[in-house]
Amino acid sequence: MESKTTKILTLGEMKDGQEADAFVQLIEKESYTTRKGMPYFKTTFRDAARELESKIWNETPMFEDCRANWEVGQFYKIRTKFSRDPKFGDQLQVSRIRVATNADKQDGFDISKILPSTVFPREAMYDELMSLAAQHIGSGKLLNIVTRICKDYRRPLLDMPAARWNHHEFAGGLLEHTLSVTKVAIALCLHYETMYPHKKGAISRPLTVTGAILHDIGKIREMSYDAGTTKLTTEGAMIGHILIGRDIIREYAGKVELDNKTQLLLEHIIISHHRIPEWGSPKPPMSMEAVIVHHADSLDAMICMYENVQKKMPANEEVSTKNNMLGYSIYGGNRLQ
Repeated sequence: MESKTTKILTLGEMKDGQEADAFVQLIEKESYTTRKGMPYFKTTFRDAARELESKIWNETPMFEDCRANWEVGQFYKIRTKFSRDPKFGDQLQVSRIRVATNADKQDGFDISKILPSTVFPREAMYDELMSLAAQHIGSGKLLNIVTRICKDYRRPLLDMPAARWNHHEFAGGLLEHTLSVTKVAIALCLHYETMYPHKKGAISRPLTVTGAILHDIGKIREMSYDAGTTKLTTEGAMIGHILIGRDIIREYAGKVELDNKTQLLLEHIIISHHRIPEWGSPKPPMSMEAVIVHHADSLDAMICMYENVQKKMPANEEVSTKNNMLGYSIYGGNRLQ
């Protein structure tokens, strides 16, 4: 394992058929049985660049070690061979594994480089979000509720992912997603203000931007995040981020003495932003502001999911399989310039 002749690479650097050592985190270990009744483990390793599966078959010497000792969330140094299977996709074949230690830092072991993270500076994103709030909400109680909530929950807002999987599922993902949704919502407000000037005033930009910034605020209590592992809290599992978000709005509405009508309209944006009960919303968007926030949120999540599917596609494929988070094939080939 410690041979100096074996290169240490990131998973993203490995080519088809290449063997290398890598520092990774184990993020999944699930037990399965083949059609012939033989047990095996499906494991998933990741670093900041890529997530890859490795199947540990029961006839291999590593099977018992995997069963007894491999821990999800732990960081490892592995020796592995990367391959691209036309049927099963990108795979790792792990031949050696041990827990990574502080001594490995001299060879490049760095947890911050293994955990996926937003590529944007988090403090700068937070400052931009607050600047947009001041610019488009203006002064008053809506701005007060936004600044108070964001200030009180600043640390988790900067650190947490937006979801456990599918979209913005990395450190800082919640802030990146919130900022993006807010920008899209502002753009939609500006579009309808200029496209249909006779409707000016029909859409409240301050209310829309407030809803966009706070639409996912319940996720800071729905999930816990530690060393790259995201889990549902008990509150999150039993109530969910939509109703938790409404509870947070109600708590702070009392502090800033928000009037009842504005509070109701803001709460509606929060509870309707997933649109349908199957996605967690008890009510569909019934106001123009809620419609804008829903579609801004849905679009931003969908774009991220498309990117995630494209990253996992073999380099020689233009159209993906249907076996992905979207449930249908997407185009991942070269873009027109």
